[in-house]
Amino acid sequence: MPSKIVISGFYGLGNTGDEAILEAMIDNLRSEWPDLDITVFSLSPEQTEKTHSVKSVYRGWRHNNKEKIRALREADLLISGGGGLLQDTYPTRFLFGPLPYYLLIVFLAKLCGTKVMFFSQGIGPVNTTWGKILMKVFANMADFITVRDEYSKQLLHQLGVTRPETVVTADIVFAFCHKQDDACMESLPLHGDEQLVAVSVRPWFHHRDYYRKIAKALDQLIELEDITPVFVPMEGEHDVYASEQVVKQMAHKRSCHILDPNFTPNQYLHFISQCRLTIGMRLHSLIFSALTGVPHIGLSYDKKVESLLKRSGMWDYSFRLENIDTAELVNNARYVLRHRESLSRVIQQNAEQMRRDALENIRLLKEKFFLQHEGRQ
Repeated sequence: MPSKIVISGFYGLGNTGDEAILEAMIDNLRSEWPDLDITVFSLSPEQTEKTHSVKSVYRGWRHNNKEKIRALREADLLISGGGGLLQDTYPTRFLFGPLPYYLLIVFLAKLCGTKVMFFSQGIGPVNTTWGKILMKVFANMADFITVRDEYSKQLLHQLGVTRPETVVTADIVFAFCHKQDDACMESLPLHGDEQLVAVSVRPWFHHRDYYRKIAKALDQLIELEDITPVFVPMEGEHDVYASEQVVKQMAHKRSCHILDPNFTPNQYLHFISQCRLTIGMRLHSLIFSALTGVPHIGLSYDKKVESLLKRSGMWDYSFRLENIDTAELVNNARYVLRHRESLSRVIQQNAEQMRRDALENIRLLKEKFFLQHEGRQ
């Protein structure tokens, strides 16, 4: 079997979803191959090494470039992913930006003679001419691709990425190993009989009006259903800021809580599992909810969120960010709370299918790379 793998992704930057992806990947890889030598490209290599018991190299170009090249040259496989790496929502200029960075790592791996797998990726949006050129040239260098939704597969083909075989699976976080950890709950001044609603919001470019709409909806739900909203900051201070923007516009500020931004993915996951409902923007707040059978209302700012909600069975109760209607959001939340048990059963069934699909990422990796390698021994 291959002895060395390099993982490239959005790691070491404090994003709960991406850290959950990394943890799920490593746990499932090691479950299959306990002695696998794993190196992760991370912005915080020391923290990544400590958290995941792996080797780690600084991911940026400012230093440690020789170490990155050495790791790629010695590896049997580069895993690019998972998550939404290949997109140009954020500024892309020549070789600067997420899209050029991840594709350049792929290019370097191929120069080193290393196989490349795009693993459980969410593709797009890719709207710039330069981004489309980069995708057509460099993404076609991958040896095999798994994507987490059908939209991503279709977009790859539209972008001219047709050489590698592409298979739709699911986000690897659906194969996350959930462990009991009450740290989040214990950090809150609760009595124990509250009807908890997890809320996940994030800043989204110039959009601001959704803060007001969410605040108004939460106020009404506090008055009508006696909920206790708890904000779950999935990306550190960015999400704390967004949460504060909602809370400061609420009449019932004292009924709300904002969790500390430094809890682990498993601690946030376990907290969400104890909530009656999630109202969320962040994709992985909704995946955590689906994974634990918690009904959820998504506020979709991206196709990846909409795709997940359709697979979990909760799209009919959800909204595109620009189309949030406060009254309808309140009505949908009340309906979901009243029919929680039946909705939870549907979500659990759908999540179990997505767990099987998530584990396909590992099975396909083994089939396409490990078994081939073993056959040459």
